[in-house]
Amino acid sequence: MARTQPDITVPDLSGKLAVVTGASDGVGLGLAARLAAAGAEVVMPVRNSRKGEAAVAKIKKQHPRAALSLRELDLSSLDSVAALGATLRGENRPVHILVNNAGVMTPPQRQTTADGFELQFGSNHLGHFALVAHLLPLLRAGRARVTSQLSVSANENAINWDDLNWERSYHGRRAYSQSKIALGLFGRELDRRSRAGGWGITSNLAHPGIAPTSLLAARPEVGRARDTAGVRVIRALSRRGILVGTVGTALLPALLAATSPDARGARLYGPSGPGHLSGAPAEQALYSRLRGDDEAVRVWEISERLTHTSFPPEEDTRSGSGAAGPGNHRPR
Repeated sequence: MARTQPDITVPDLSGKLAVVTGASDGVGLGLAARLAAAGAEVVMPVRNSRKGEAAVAKIKKQHPRAALSLRELDLSSLDSVAALGATLRGENRPVHILVNNAGVMTPPQRQTTADGFELQFGSNHLGHFALVAHLLPLLRAGRARVTSQLSVSANENAINWDDLNWERSYHGRRAYSQSKIALGLFGRELDRRSRAGGWGITSNLAHPGIAPTSLLAARPEVGRARDTAGVRVIRALSRRGILVGTVGTALLPALLAATSPDARGARLYGPSGPGHLSGAPAEQALYSRLRGDDEAVRVWEISERLTHTSFPPEEDTRSGSGAAGPGNHRPR
């Protein structure tokens, strides 16, 4: 007998503009489809236009009236992130939902971004940090919900403060954990600064548990010619309904965090089943690695420096003045 899959009710999102990174496949594609089905207009920034067009066609087949548009974005290039920010600011439409979902996981060999950062830290965290900085005026105008997609790996390992780019001893899994811990600390600090400065942005965190997504599948572009043994096991367990979830259930925590009127800032949402690996979405205890206020400020300040972006200074945050816009981005 087929198992009953958990689900949530998404509120009416008519008139809302949502931006979902990594929406060309997997969890991101499912999120874009659910947001569009609820009435939101969804911007899908993608690196591969062919995959993006196929994703739009797939959503349109299910939801013919879906309002979708593609934009170009390569999170491993700060120039690409800045270009998307300039494009959307030029369109001057408030953004109501931003889901920082895209990610790359455990390349077998150390790789770097266009700007010289370790690929996972540069794409998963720094790319999204810069995107929020470039979109800040639009996020403030839309009193946006910003949801950053983490991983169970954010509850493992630590930030390698002495070697953020893993130049001396690359370890793919630990570097992946670092990227997700950094993104989580940034998400918490974004919510704190928004509340202190009256930006109107709510920032929270989600993780999908474990599901057979493409993160561990064959990815020639990151040096993985074939599926890992891990993803083959996850697929087998998912088909049998054992311990892990499906792509359809894995997207629910981020969907809840991004849309529910009850979802709160600086909180973590994930599956509620055993080990938080699968099951219905719910708020869960914040991972210990994400609780440090000093670490959150440290990540924020380092990220501003590395991405050559700036938000309102801390003293201005407290008074609620200013917003990061094109004129506030430092030259490289």
